[in-house]
Amino acid sequence: MSRIALISGAGRLPQLLADRLAAEGRAPVLAEMEGFQSLSRTRDGVEVFRLERLVPFLDRLQDLDVREAVFAGAVHRPRLDPALIDPATMQLLPRIMAAMQQGDDGTLREVIALMDEWGITVRAAQDICPDLVADAGVLGTHAPRGADKDDAARGFAILQAMGGADVGQGCVVARGQCLALEALPGTDAMLAHLAELRATRPDLPAGGVFCKAPKPGQDRRIDLPALGPETVTAAQAAGLRGLAFEAGAVLLIDRAEMVARADEAGLFLWAHA
Repeated sequence: MSRIALISGAGRLPQLLADRLAAEGRAPVLAEMEGFQSLSRTRDGVEVFRLERLVPFLDRLQDLDVREAVFAGAVHRPRLDPALIDPATMQLLPRIMAAMQQGDDGTLREVIALMDEWGITVRAAQDICPDLVADAGVLGTHAPRGADKDDAARGFAILQAMGGADVGQGCVVARGQCLALEALPGTDAMLAHLAELRATRPDLPAGGVFCKAPKPGQDRRIDLPALGPETVTAAQAAGLRGLAFEAGAVLLIDRAEMVARADEAGLFLWAHA
């Protein structure tokens, strides 16, 4: 019987998917890139690989009868050590480097293409755990007001423009003004910077909405944006009124805890259609 590989990065998501697959009796092959420990912290038998030896890793998956793979968790582009590149991977290096020059989306599309060439179909995290994404509506007890909905509309329009440049998946808007844009450092860094900025800039508009959505045209099988309880806490620290995210397209890590924190903080969680 063919198997599924869980290729993990940092964060809680790989653990959640590993638990779900195990509960379903799927016995996944667990793998992670060297330097991005996640599953290996708590589990044995994790296949550790380096990008410089990508072909041997893909061959290893074939030997283990892997026919499907799911990517989960955060990674960033590693520095390549030329001395470690094997001859077979060297033949792929021009493709990999060209894809990296096209940004994150180009890199991820190339990863999916390579998997397909080895007979491995990439599945989405939400295929394994459908409850990771939310249907349209408000989660919890607090709902957005009219001004919040206007800020959210402005935020999603900004994300559409940002996504076309392959920049980020999040922004903060307050009273129609964009206060923060998510870039390479990520959501936590953006919200922490906004909290610090507000401490010294009383002229900034109060409140605001944090908006999150995939990039336009993004392949939603991989690198889907994610939110978790710590995002709610960071949004509260930044003085925001709530979080708006695209329904069915943003992974909610530990949803119950997210809702509990938002309810206690008086923030809304809105899955926007």
